[in-house]
Amino acid sequence: MLRAPLRRLWLKIHRWTGLTLGPILALTALLGAVLVVSRPIDREVHSDLFVSRSAGDAIAAAAALPLEPLRQRILAEFGPDTNFTLRPPHHADETLWVLVRGKWDGTLYLDPATAAEQGRRGTEEGFYNLAYKIHNSLLLEGTGKGILAFVALSYLFLLVTGLVLWWPVRWPPSLRIVLNRGLLRGLFDLHRTGGAVLGLLIAVSVATGAYMAWRPLGDFISAAMGQKPVKAPAIAKGGASGQRMPLDELVARAQQVYPGQPIGYVLVPGKADRPIRVRFRLADDPHPNGISSVWLHPVSGEVLASRKWQELDAGNGAVAVIFPLHTGELGGVAHQVVTALLGLALGGLGFSGIWLWWRRRAMAAAARNNNALSSRTTS
Repeated sequence: MLRAPLRRLWLKIHRWTGLTLGPILALTALLGAVLVVSRPIDREVHSDLFVSRSAGDAIAAAAALPLEPLRQRILAEFGPDTNFTLRPPHHADETLWVLVRGKWDGTLYLDPATAAEQGRRGTEEGFYNLAYKIHNSLLLEGTGKGILAFVALSYLFLLVTGLVLWWPVRWPPSLRIVLNRGLLRGLFDLHRTGGAVLGLLIAVSVATGAYMAWRPLGDFISAAMGQKPVKAPAIAKGGASGQRMPLDELVARAQQVYPGQPIGYVLVPGKADRPIRVRFRLADDPHPNGISSVWLHPVSGEVLASRKWQELDAGNGAVAVIFPLHTGELGGVAHQVVTALLGLALGGLGFSGIWLWWRRRAMAAAARNNNALSSRTTS
């Protein structure tokens, strides 16, 4: 059992860490839960964007669609230095997505059979996209990702201090939550017991979020294991001069490396001195979009490198599991439900801690005022 002075110190550390960083942590956690629930709703409400207008198998139609005219069309509209990513349909009725990053950032939704545009949305347009941007980067891009990573890692510190404060003298501990003695007592029990019981499960979600928010964490893990992070192959200066090979031919050469395997993404950089990357969804790859990759020279079409997800360094390869673990896609609908509930629980812990602090502070101030008034009355 902690001595009183040491307990007060732990309580002060826990309280002020939670008060300063807890609101950000609670907000992003609640938004994470909202995203899990609103994703299927968003696709249902905006079916004009996500459901192909052409009848038939969208996957087969996208495989037969000429890509080079599409590339030329994108560059003509958004500029020659535009980066874009093609996401072929993953299901028979899906559209073909084009994620554009240039003078306009957003996603085009195309009919996979004709490449006709069915609609477009900016990266912050619509409720789902805006909620995702706040959850992912606080609308601050790289700076926001770094802040979120720091805040997420601070949760581990909150968990440790909370467990120290909760740790019972006798075991098994009492997990009783009293709800009939007022709101303050009920919230205190929920905050204390909920944090102890769900803390480790929430830590998994928070740690995976920190990992994805700040990618240098992956490099640190690889370095700690004595591995060199796998980077995209570099093209020698001046080695990309000349006309680019048609995108269809580049994708076909990548498919020769992993024949018969579905494509997750085709990443096309705007600059000619950067390689084309084709990501494949191999059968044993747990990542829903696949991270097994082939890099190609955009001019010569040479295969510069290829890596299955198991062949990546630990930091980058772990993304194959960490991403679906964080989003809830690893275990299907049941996992998504648990992920949403954990997000709600973390949000509740954060806001209940703030409310408990404010309420007790208000009660203490009222007690001091009453004491002062009593003193003046008696004198």
